[in-house]
Amino acid sequence: MDRIKLIVIAGPTASGKTALAVRLAQALHGEVVSADSMQIYKGMDIATAKPTAAEMDGIPHYLLDFLNPSESFSVARYAKLAREAIREIASRGKQPILAGGTGLYLNAVTQNIQFLDQSGDPQVRDRLFREAGQEGSGALLARLQRVDPQTAGRLHPNDVTRIVRALELYETTGQTITAQNERSRLAPPPYELRYIGLYFADRQKLYDRINRRVDEMLARGLVEEARRFYGDRMGNTAVQAIGYKELTPYLEGKCTLEDAVEKLKRETRRYAKRQMTWFRRLGEIRWFAVDEEDGKQVYLDILSYAKS
Repeated sequence: MDRIKLIVIAGPTASGKTALAVRLAQALHGEVVSADSMQIYKGMDIATAKPTAAEMDGIPHYLLDFLNPSESFSVARYAKLAREAIREIASRGKQPILAGGTGLYLNAVTQNIQFLDQSGDPQVRDRLFREAGQEGSGALLARLQRVDPQTAGRLHPNDVTRIVRALELYETTGQTITAQNERSRLAPPPYELRYIGLYFADRQKLYDRINRRVDEMLARGLVEEARRFYGDRMGNTAVQAIGYKELTPYLEGKCTLEDAVEKLKRETRRYAKRQMTWFRRLGEIRWFAVDEEDGKQVYLDILSYAKS
């Protein structure tokens, strides 16, 4: 069976993934599949840096803005939808381009990970979330460390949803995510990958871009958007969105806007660092420094690699 050529664009937040995906799509007659775990939600536009119509510049984008924030979402469901979109794009003779910063989503698609056909147990899940609230997510992560140290080792202590999901899977099936992943990779990926990684040789330049992006988000109405969602019921995935939880103390009158914004910038920089740590583990990525002086040449090098 012929493999589908798939261009993949990865990198930290604010590194220019969306703009590059659009440029490559225009040059290669492509269409874009988003790999962002927060841009899937309706209404969560500014905080997630969801591309505007102007930024998409007429290029079709898939898996954006289609889910209510009250709904939870899983990497298994994402992988199924993304694979379907990639096949559909390729069937029309277009070049599929997978772009985003959610490492688990990218990995699930590019490694052809097959997930267990089970939806879990809501009662177990709810109990684990209650225990996380009572004991702290660190206690649940320590519990996960005892049964599945590999999965625990790659999860952030504040990533309550994925910690709960890993424990839920173990409690309901007796199987760890690590064991599942080992079996799930038996089938080779149906793609011929051109995996592009964007990075900054000078990390401070990335951090400056992040700070400017936050300022731009505030000018576009981030506080008002956060206020609309404040107090609403949000799903376990959507509630993790950077941009809302950092502004919550300000909305509750517990801190100044300046303090909340500084925390938002700091947490976004930390998130970018975690993203790079994740992507650096993947050997198949070809890296391009996007802060080089000759930006035009960098783009031409990327385009040449994408065409190869």
